[in-house]
Amino acid sequence: MIHELLLALSGYPGSIFTWNKRTGLQVSQDIPFLHPSEASVLNRLCKLGSDYIRFTEFIEQHTGHVHQQEHHSNPPSQAGLNGIYLRAFCTGLDTMLQPYRQALLDLEQEFQLLFPSVMVVVETIKSQKIHGCQILETVYKHSCGGLPPVRMALEKILAVCHGVMYKQLAAWMLHGLLLDQSEEFYIKQGPSAGGAAANQEEEEEDLGIGGLSGKQLRELQDLRLIEEENMLAPSLQQFSLRVEMLPSYIPIRVAEKILFVGESVQMFENHNHSPSRAGSILKHQEDLFAAELHRLKQQPLFSLVDFENLIDGIRSTVAEHLWTLMVEESDLLGQLKIIKDFYLLGRGELYQVFIDHAQHIEGATPPQDSSPREVPPTGWAALGLAYKVQWPLHILFTPAVLEKYNVIFRYLLSVRRVQSQLQHCWALQMQRKHLKSNQTDAVKSRLRNHMAFLVDNLQYYLQVDVLESQFSQLLQQINSTRDFESIRLAHDHFLSNLLAQSFILLKPVFHCLNEILELCLNFCSLISQNVAPLDERGAAQLDILVKGFSRQSFLLFKILSSVRNHQINSDLAQLLLRLDYNKYYTQSGGTLGR
Repeated sequence: MIHELLLALSGYPGSIFTWNKRTGLQVSQDIPFLHPSEASVLNRLCKLGSDYIRFTEFIEQHTGHVHQQEHHSNPPSQAGLNGIYLRAFCTGLDTMLQPYRQALLDLEQEFQLLFPSVMVVVETIKSQKIHGCQILETVYKHSCGGLPPVRMALEKILAVCHGVMYKQLAAWMLHGLLLDQSEEFYIKQGPSAGGAAANQEEEEEDLGIGGLSGKQLRELQDLRLIEEENMLAPSLQQFSLRVEMLPSYIPIRVAEKILFVGESVQMFENHNHSPSRAGSILKHQEDLFAAELHRLKQQPLFSLVDFENLIDGIRSTVAEHLWTLMVEESDLLGQLKIIKDFYLLGRGELYQVFIDHAQHIEGATPPQDSSPREVPPTGWAALGLAYKVQWPLHILFTPAVLEKYNVIFRYLLSVRRVQSQLQHCWALQMQRKHLKSNQTDAVKSRLRNHMAFLVDNLQYYLQVDVLESQFSQLLQQINSTRDFESIRLAHDHFLSNLLAQSFILLKPVFHCLNEILELCLNFCSLISQNVAPLDERGAAQLDILVKGFSRQSFLLFKILSSVRNHQINSDLAQLLLRLDYNKYYTQSGGTLGR
């Protein structure tokens, strides 16, 4: 009977110890010489055999390994359970069972506590259909208990599963290959699935200051930049993190380094560059890094310190090599200077000539009421620059980044154009000052002076306080590092600051400034088309412009003052300082043009 028990516990039931799919392995009730207490002890041992048989069934279903006779029917494989991590788990589970097979005499002492705990892990994977690297997380959490036999057993299983992860890491980080047919890894192809849906616009009360609502004022006071159509969102990437697959014991900062290295290696490998010019992005240390990954794979316990140190070493090698390619071989600083000259209007004389020549062939700029990215199909607002980016600068100047530069370019060009038109109006007024004047001429001169005062200060703020200051900081940060990621972070910060500090993303201010620029253009058009003193119709148009500019300048002053009073936004405060440096704006009650 002892022999029958050992066979049953090994997964081979017979006539004394029978198998039932619902109740499992149990001693036959037809044996008359067994005392009920003996049957109870044997059935308690049979519970171990039941767990063992179910373990082997699970392994067989998902790996095809067979350790027992075909004495009972196997259920079909669980739908949705598949993948290399699941097979690795089964392999680790099978490894864990090996001591059981070799030490059945010690079952009650060693495995009666272990098997139920491991069965919880198996049932969790089955019931929740846990997939891929999520299995790492499940096994890790259950291995953190206080029972040494359970912890040691699950650590063995986890070590086998980590072997799969290290193979995927080696392929991704050393060769740029994402070997993940079943979508089990924590890096995936395509952009991340983040980004909450935009909230519906709320109905807000009007505060009576030129259409500024309570919501808009709170946005100013709370310093919340309005992300117009995700303009500050990261550029779409070819690869991204699958955060739900990342085990909790691997920090996101480490996963992002892994993502960066693989993306860089793949970009480098896929480009048809001259090997003699660029060399290996890993500086021919692939074998060394592969050996280090293999060494970590052989460790019985996962060490985050060793793991992150190796990832940091690979990342630093890649980042420094990319820095060399970007700054020294591709002349990044020179390219940034070109971008500043053209996208950011650094070549002011060039654009002055362009404005003068194109003024008569371009249409007027329609007002941009809702979003800085709603570009009309024609006219000045449709202008943009095309920049053919050379490898490897394309990983810094992506299409999304260049579109942001074009948004800034169109805005700066509109301010520069209005300034030029107002200067042209001044020249016309000087030419006509000897002619007979009337009351409207004084109104025209005063309105033009006020418009020029506001636009000139806005232009100075944009070019000096924003562009020159931010560009100088960017160059300083690039020259103080030899790490590409630091360059990319500095450039992203530079571009975000330009969008923010020029108020393109701050809807109330951006809308107000665009209205002011549009009124200035309409005024310049009125002056240019009327050589003689204004007739009744022209005077009415002038009156509309005076009232409109007065209203919008008051609204702008109200916004800037409200933020200054709350000591929130230094950018708005700086613009107000430019406009109100001699307190003229304040003394006029915040209203210009009257």
